Amino acid sequence: MPDDAVLRSAMPLAAARPAAPLSGAITVPGDKSISHRALMLGALAVGRTEIRGLLEGEDVLATAAALRAMGADITRQADGHWQVDGVGLGGLAEPANVIDLGNSGTAARLLLGILATHPFTAFVSGDASLRSRPMRRVIDPLSRFGAHFLCREGGRLPLAVTGAADPVPQIYRLPVPSAQVKSAVLLAGLNTPGETTVIEPQPTRDHTERMLGHFGARVRIDPDSDGGRRITVEGYPELIAAPITVPGDPSSAAFPLVAALIVPGSDVTIANVGLNPTRAGLIASLREMGADITLQKQRTEGGEPVADLHVRAGSLKGADIPPERAPSMIDEYPILAVAAACAKGRTVMRGLAELRVKESDRLAAIATGLAACGVRVDVQGDDLIVEGSGNFPAGGARVATQLDHRIAMAFLVLGLAANQPVAIDDSRPIATSFPDFVPLMNRLGAQFTQEG
Repeated sequence: MPDDAVLRSAMPLAAARPAAPLSGAITVPGDKSISHRALMLGALAVGRTEIRGLLEGEDVLATAAALRAMGADITRQADGHWQVDGVGLGGLAEPANVIDLGNSGTAARLLLGILATHPFTAFVSGDASLRSRPMRRVIDPLSRFGAHFLCREGGRLPLAVTGAADPVPQIYRLPVPSAQVKSAVLLAGLNTPGETTVIEPQPTRDHTERMLGHFGARVRIDPDSDGGRRITVEGYPELIAAPITVPGDPSSAAFPLVAALIVPGSDVTIANVGLNPTRAGLIASLREMGADITLQKQRTEGGEPVADLHVRAGSLKGADIPPERAPSMIDEYPILAVAAACAKGRTVMRGLAELRVKESDRLAAIATGLAACGVRVDVQGDDLIVEGSGNFPAGGARVATQLDHRIAMAFLVLGLAANQPVAIDDSRPIATSFPDFVPLMNRLGAQFTQEG
């Protein structure tokens, strides 16, 4: 439970149904996953990497601070783009102080991959939410390289990691689909002799593979005999600085997208959204529910597919969302559940075990919040079942966000389509991924207001 100091500093926020439809054209912040990786690989490359569109949320800024503490020169220019002067592969230096990664699980797991094959000791911590999240899933494979970890029970932060002086290349089969674990192992393999291979049973986000190639690493992707993929990286490549334009984050775009679908009469365009196939599960699911989403100006930027999304409100119907789609939309289930609450009929979202170990237990947080808003909802094993009325949910609730930015934004969006306002107990976590969320949504016509 939050302590008294946290409760005193909380910033409650309420959302009410707007008087008019949402309308306008917007851009959302840069993709968080790509932003983290751009900074990390830029720091490991030789030369200066220019990054445009970098997400300037707290999570990514924590990654930048961590890399600076290990010797990379990272600066924000007056025009808003970033420069990273890399130290070269294996050139990071032992940090003088504890590395604080705030709320970012992505930063923590990927950075541990880098640290695992740098022969010095680093201490890594984060906020209360991050300290509660399991790191054993990366500690176990990274230990095989020869890294040593000292951590709290359950492999939780804060922890100390001493990187391997003579790392041993690995072939690692992911026990469950996880882009973060895959990326941590591949990043460890960069500073390891020979070839390191990750075998994934289901495709997960491939931003790391794409960006490694962008920086000149030798990456090979082959089919696995069990139907999955084998991703192999050759050790000790010469990473060369390369310019990056970060597309809009599809996980951030999900919130105004669903808001436009459920507020009657809305017509919204979201420009420059990344549509990597390993991240497009939400759009596929919403279209199965009858959503009117059109892709405009489809193009490729920096190796990533990009398009403008034109979204118009309309009636939604329930759907059965298969478990194999979960890796491509794992961060979007809170907002998909909001769409399901406003749809007609039953929506079943299957295979959501991963939601239990996000910034909060998102599965429980979604179910509890929806029930408080008068939505019929059930959790059966790892499946979430939402009974949509095809009408406006009752609302009128105050939802506990559990320091989770996506829970906070999802229930504010629900408030735009509820009969009574919906409040969240603390809006501060939103800044970790979408600092401009409230003013951006209000510019579209939303009704978000601070509570006393």
